[in-house]
Parts: sequence; structure tokens; C-alpha cells
Amino acid sequence: MDLSSPLLAAQGSGADIIALANAGGDTIAGIKTAKEFGISGSKQKLVAFFLTAMDVKSVGLPTAQGTLLTEGFYWNLDDGTRAFSERFKKDNGTMPSAIHAGVYSSVLHYLKSVAASKSDDAKTVIAKMRELPIKDDVVRNAKLREDGRMVHDFYVFEVKKPADSKGDWDLYDLVATLPGDEAFRPLSQSSCPFIKK
Repeated sequence: MDLSSPLLAAQGSGADIIALANAGGDTIAGIKTAKEFGISGSKQKLVAFFLTAMDVKSVGLPTAQGTLLTEGFYWNLDDGTRAFSERFKKDNGTMPSAIHAGVYSSVLHYLKSVAASKSDDAKTVIAKMRELPIKDDVVRNAKLREDGRMVHDFYVFEVKKPADSKGDWDLYDLVATLPGDEAFRPLSQSSCPFIKK
């Protein structure tokens, strides 16, 4: 997708923030085009709504540096995420993405709930999943709500400058931590048909 026209218009607008509300290859193309037009590194800030560590690796730190993004997981966030990520890398040859971490966390919580309830009955296990705190190496301050949404801390990161990176996967600096109750839509606004309002 050619993003030249919208990026030039955004650049010319004088906006403080230019947001890329796309994903995958389109986000990568947008970051490359922003770099080409001199948006990256200017007073304007590039924000990618759906950017992953794999995308940053693909485009490279020299091109992506300074881009802001949000993710629910980053391998180098704390001792727990580093421990999980090293185990994952040993088995898979690469660091995990937020998707890998999310699958791990959800399956682990399901299995813990099966064990705690001593049942594999769906309703029994789901009730136990909502009751038990979600604690693992991946997520922080997590809970499973009545509507099925797992609410947890979410993070704002900035892609590092190449000179600040200490290794192959050292991609982000933590800018802010958003508590789950602020990062996700409140239960009162959920459209889930299973909620008793």
C-alpha cells in the first residue's frame, strides 16, 4: 500500500503525532515511508497502533527508531518476562512475540484452573478461571472478567536508537505502564451478551 499521500498530508498538517492505524506490511511500509520523508526523528512523533517486535526486527532500528507503540508483553520487561523468553528462545530459536506470550499465559491459566477445579467441565473451569488470579511470567495484574476479557497491564514503548540497543532483540524503551482498568474498555461498556446488566 502506498502511504505517501496521507503521510505527506499528515506531515504538512503540523500535527504533533502521526498515527499509523494499520498492521503488518502496511505498518512496515508506513514506517519506511515516514523515515524516507524525514518524519521519523523530526518534532512530529510517529505512533503505530499495531506494531510488533517482529515488525521492528523486520524494518530495523535505524528506520523504526523513535516510533511509539503499545503492547501487552515485551521480552525484556522484567525478570519474569526475560525468564519466559529465554525458555521460549531455547526451544524456538527466537524471542517470543506478544501473541506467543498470550497463548502461553491463557493455556497455562486454563490448565491451572482445570487442576484447581478437579474438573474439565467447561462451566466449572470457566468459573475457576474467573476466580483464580492470573499469575505467570508473562502478564502483570491480570484478571479474567465476566465478559471473557482478560484485563492486564499494557505498556507504551518507544523503539530504541541503534546506539542504545545492547543486543539483537533489545528493541524498546518503556515509556509508560497503563493499568488494565485504564487500558481496556470498562465492563459496564461491554456488549457481551453473557453479562447480566
